[in-house]
Amino acid sequence: MRKWTIPSVLLLLCLLSLLPDQGRKLQANAEANSDELVDPPKVEEKIGAVPNGLSTDSDVAKREAESMSKRRGNAQQFEFQAEVSRLMDIIIHSLYSNKDIFLRELISNASDALDKIRFLSLTDKEILGEGDDTKLEIQIKLDKEKRILTIRDRGIGMTKEDLIKNLGTIAKSGTSAFVEKMQTSGDLNLIGQFGVGFYSVYLVADNVEVISKHNDDKQHVWESKADGSFVVSEDTYNEPLGRGTEIRLHLREEAGEYLEESKLKELVKRYSEFINFPIYIWSTKEVDVEVPADEEEESSESSSSEEETEEDAEKTEDEDAEKKPKTKTVKETNSEWELLNDVKAIWLRNPKEVTEEEYTKFYQTLAKDFSEDKPLSWSHFTAEGDVEFKAVLFVPPKAPHDLYESYYNANKSNLKLYVRRVFISDEFDELLPKYLNFLKGLVDSDTLPLNVSREMLQQHSSLKTIKKKLIRKALDMIRKLAEEDPDESNDKEKKDVEKSDDDEKRGQYTRFWNEFGKSIKLGIIEDAANRNRLAKLLRFESTKSDGKLTSLDQYISRMKSGQKDIFYLTGTSKEQLDNSPFLERLKKKGYEVIFFTDPVDEYLMQYLMDYEDKKFQNVSKEGLKLGKDSKDKELKESYKELTKWWKGALASDNVDDVKLSNRLADTPCVVVTSKFGWSANMEKIMQSQTLSDSAKQAYMRGKRVLEINPRHPIIKELRERVVKNPEDESVKHTAQLIYQTALMESGFALPDPKDFASRIYSSVKSSLNINPDATVEEEDDTEEPAEAETPANEATPEAESANADSQKDEL
Repeated sequence: MRKWTIPSVLLLLCLLSLLPDQGRKLQANAEANSDELVDPPKVEEKIGAVPNGLSTDSDVAKREAESMSKRRGNAQQFEFQAEVSRLMDIIIHSLYSNKDIFLRELISNASDALDKIRFLSLTDKEILGEGDDTKLEIQIKLDKEKRILTIRDRGIGMTKEDLIKNLGTIAKSGTSAFVEKMQTSGDLNLIGQFGVGFYSVYLVADNVEVISKHNDDKQHVWESKADGSFVVSEDTYNEPLGRGTEIRLHLREEAGEYLEESKLKELVKRYSEFINFPIYIWSTKEVDVEVPADEEEESSESSSSEEETEEDAEKTEDEDAEKKPKTKTVKETNSEWELLNDVKAIWLRNPKEVTEEEYTKFYQTLAKDFSEDKPLSWSHFTAEGDVEFKAVLFVPPKAPHDLYESYYNANKSNLKLYVRRVFISDEFDELLPKYLNFLKGLVDSDTLPLNVSREMLQQHSSLKTIKKKLIRKALDMIRKLAEEDPDESNDKEKKDVEKSDDDEKRGQYTRFWNEFGKSIKLGIIEDAANRNRLAKLLRFESTKSDGKLTSLDQYISRMKSGQKDIFYLTGTSKEQLDNSPFLERLKKKGYEVIFFTDPVDEYLMQYLMDYEDKKFQNVSKEGLKLGKDSKDKELKESYKELTKWWKGALASDNVDDVKLSNRLADTPCVVVTSKFGWSANMEKIMQSQTLSDSAKQAYMRGKRVLEINPRHPIIKELRERVVKNPEDESVKHTAQLIYQTALMESGFALPDPKDFASRIYSSVKSSLNINPDATVEEEDDTEEPAEAETPANEATPEAESANADSQKDEL
């Protein structure tokens, strides 16, 4: 053995000496080949780069170099859209502590990709391929040595163009809205609601690879280090995916916790428990395994048995004959795919078996809303009959940032449609009317056909039945939210409510109304069939609500005996309406008046004409009835001359009539409009429209009527002066000034503010006993002689003498 040792060592040394030469040859060949490759498109470095971009340690740099060295010569480099760079800068430098959201965003995107391929497979079964490609699942795998976390799905995949478009640019509104939200609230948890969830990977990774294969294209790789650019190339070195997307995150040093299986399992359970596709993790476990015992151990055991007594030896021999061969237990490491989300689809379960926590988790997964706020309410039900379906509806805790932007132009629904547990689409605006598009949830029908296009499904007769039942259930859910709120109870019920400990539901309907009240008003305008049910959900402030919201039912319960109409007033704010002259007599007599301060309320009241056989009456319009006064006829006759004279004086101001008022107490007069014309508030709204046409608006302006207070001293004095001398110019001037003041106080815009101002100044002159013909003193136009300027380099005699004195003092 020893004589072969020396020759073997010498042979090994010779082989080692040859390796450097071989390496140099390989390097020379590689350099020669690289010269022949086509130069990739050159792009200026770091255009749109993230300021103070990521810094990496030596290991990270090495991994990136190895990855980039594999790129083919046809790789293309692109710059991120400017908004993307801005977004990534916020994410990378975010001080937000919860970095866990990156995994839920990637799983959510993977689920969307799987939903798309499953929908396409309904009409083309071959699109799924064969073997493992038919398994619609999500896989998570760890490589602790290389610090790589991989998430893979067998979804629809992305073409090269998709990679550049989807990962290099973002939907125009999504980024801007998210960046705005981040700068105001700093809540990175909302990222999924703006369609920019993918970029959350840079919370934990310094380099990201996206490998994707679409049925219509070759396999490509997208890669970026968040330095302002990304590289896309054809993938010829990774394992073929077949179809789908694989995302590799090269984790930062401080993100080591995400290399632990337990951490990833916890995140999937927390955020993605109700994803509709199986989520697997490559799990490594140590298990106990029985193996045959070693020979040495058997010999040692046999030697020890020889020392036993003869009786014990005989017994042992008999037992050994019956026993199996000797074994021992050892630890072995096994790896296998472990399913993480084995929870049954929540809408298929009995509502009584689902906990509040499970509903909250399901809502968060469905709505991609992982804030701490719970949904305000939910409805889980099964509809039976001609059309059978299961549904879960949620009222979100907050309104989306763009809920009422482009309300009539956007076809957006937050309901997902499933047919026999298969996701079909989330773009069906036929399932719910526009005014309920703030609700989130899903519908799973066993009646609708699977193998039809989305366009054909929209015309299916069953959708109308589903829509009708969903609207009814949605309105019942909102009504129940109000009924369970202790603050919504009547005075009679307050004693019982105070005893209850259910404070969690207190104020819930007020929260709902502040977020989604405008949707209920739009529903009254749009949905005539459910107008009365929606009217029950209306809330508003009034003269007797003490700053709280009240309902129409509560208003009716407080109506005075003999009151036939529901009184309301529209305006811009509660404070302005509360001080309105239109309310003076109503308040004195104890009538309650509703305040409508939302611009949409003007349109609302054009459709809501009555409620529970009670008509609505705008107290700023004609037709207000507060009971008859025995002296009305006498007063009307005594003021007949004044009203006739004043009507003639205001003929040029389009005043239709001058009447005695039954709504004033302390104010001399007000201007009211005809019953079916625009109110003063409506005129302002229409005039502020961008494309308003003043010529057409003239037809809708109500006829103006000046109502005077016959008990006011100013009106009494004016009557006496008109009786004495109706042609007195000072009386005409005063009457015009009173009208203009009433016009302004009633909420109308003055047609000629200059004329109104000059009349005010004339009245001021009169009160100060200033001659009406006094003129403004003219300014003196004589020019003052210009002072001679002293050049900067020439000193004046006074300055020279002052300098000389200061020098003497110093000496």
